[in-house]
Amino acid sequence: MDFEESLMFQIIELALKEDKIEEDVTTNSLLPYDNPVSAHVKAKKNGVISGIPVFTATFKKVDPRTEIKVLKKDGSAVKKGDIVLEIKGMESSILKAERTALNFLQRLSGIATLTREFVDKLKPSNVTLLDTRKTTPGMRYLEKRAVRDGGGANHRMNLQDMAMVKDNHIEMAGSITKAVEKIREKFPGTKIEVEVKNLTELQEALSLKVEIIMLDNFDPALLDKAVEMKKAAGSGVKFEISGNVDLDNIAERAKPGIDFISSGALTHSFKSLDLSLDITGSE
Repeated sequence: MDFEESLMFQIIELALKEDKIEEDVTTNSLLPYDNPVSAHVKAKKNGVISGIPVFTATFKKVDPRTEIKVLKKDGSAVKKGDIVLEIKGMESSILKAERTALNFLQRLSGIATLTREFVDKLKPSNVTLLDTRKTTPGMRYLEKRAVRDGGGANHRMNLQDMAMVKDNHIEMAGSITKAVEKIREKFPGTKIEVEVKNLTELQEALSLKVEIIMLDNFDPALLDKAVEMKKAAGSGVKFEISGNVDLDNIAERAKPGIDFISSGALTHSFKSLDLSLDITGSE
């Protein structure tokens, strides 16, 4: 089991524990009527599916005998009325797992759906859409997978992945140069990204030959000047745009010379995809 999978099982266990499924007063009262049944998950809105593995694992954790047939894989576009999954199992098990499993599937599909909208806006360009670390605590790997399912790409997964020098780090070290030098001294060979807020900071970062420079809240005029400075420096550095990126302005920011656009909105401002689980009959 890899790190990402182990985190998935931990969050499932916590989610089921907080719902106290073994103490379900409603379902446990109706156990004399418990029978094998079939059910399905249906899309009630158009969107993109993500979260099938965690949905399935949640049901299997509640009752390993439950059978699930996947009709729409992660990354699949769905329309209102499409059947996403078919389920067979004991009615009591389905009722106990239903809400927790749907919570995962709806939220992750919401992220994938919003990501696909952003990606579609970028189609005329060669700019790659990135997420951020503005994720739900404990669910980062699930949410970043949802971004991939929507067609986006992941920025660093965690603090170990890459050195990222932001304003508070610069304040801590005293300058961009000092921060970068210390990182290279302590972790030689580590990929470094530097966040800059103006052209003066950009010039300093360009001189250090870091791998990525994040242009934070640069207006269109500053973006043009930044691209000119990169060309003049003959630098192969990658440029990332960040700060107040939304569906209305992302296309105009995808200028030549920009490699990445990152948006925290993908994982903090999405709307859960409307999905329903319905019992469809007895087995």
